[in-house]
Amino acid sequence: MPVEEDRTLRALGLDKAPREHPLLYPGAWPRESGLLNGERLLPLDRLVHEDRVPVLAVGSNACPGQLRHKMAESGVITPVPMVRARVTGVGVGVSAHVSRMGYVSNSPISAPHTVRELFVIWLDARQLAVIDASEGVPRANGNFHRAWLPAPDVRIELADGSTLPGAYVYVNRHGVLHDGTGAPRAHPGQRALLTGLLAGSPGLRELFGVSPEEFCARARADRRLCARGTRLFVEEELVTACGLERYVGSQQYGSPGTGASLAPPLM
Repeated sequence: MPVEEDRTLRALGLDKAPREHPLLYPGAWPRESGLLNGERLLPLDRLVHEDRVPVLAVGSNACPGQLRHKMAESGVITPVPMVRARVTGVGVGVSAHVSRMGYVSNSPISAPHTVRELFVIWLDARQLAVIDASEGVPRANGNFHRAWLPAPDVRIELADGSTLPGAYVYVNRHGVLHDGTGAPRAHPGQRALLTGLLAGSPGLRELFGVSPEEFCARARADRRLCARGTRLFVEEELVTACGLERYVGSQQYGSPGTGASLAPPLM
């Protein structure tokens, strides 16, 4: 008899959540599309899920361990389709805020000529509410807006060659960090990012220590300290626009299939 493949997140190396291991941010991404079902990542039977909302993941929302952690924390256990896609027009920058989870997160940026592999996660009503809440969307002082990126401004091509008419993405309300020339800087990974930020800013070292480990330990769950770090980015003129702000509208946030709560509608 053939041996059944072990599809658990642990066996696949996808189980660790950056919320618990901030220096691992954005966490491990799958090599291929799959269905996140509890502790396992199973094969997908289709790439498009018309009864769900497509959300483009540029950070830890593409990490199964992080998704599982967010959903479990809210008591949501329904499966999440994760579809690998070839995306043109969106790059990955650095959020201009310090997360109380202990890291500085990825943030989408406009990159018209950039092509990269990202994940589209297809969310039902409860799942969308969980992810919205985790990104601060419902709060006036939250860190992210949810915005619709339409085709052809952004091209999202699936493995079968089909394309999506668009997808939602979380746009940082604080902007993104620049690279010294005014252009958004790329996110090199958490340890490298924090090492560079601390080396270049005495103010950050005063707040968060001299090493990535100290930064994560001090920032973790200290909301006031994270807010001070976020303000320091602005004071030190490290912040620029991400280029996607024009897609942030006055849309209301609610459940899939509830009319005005989502615009545009489901696929």
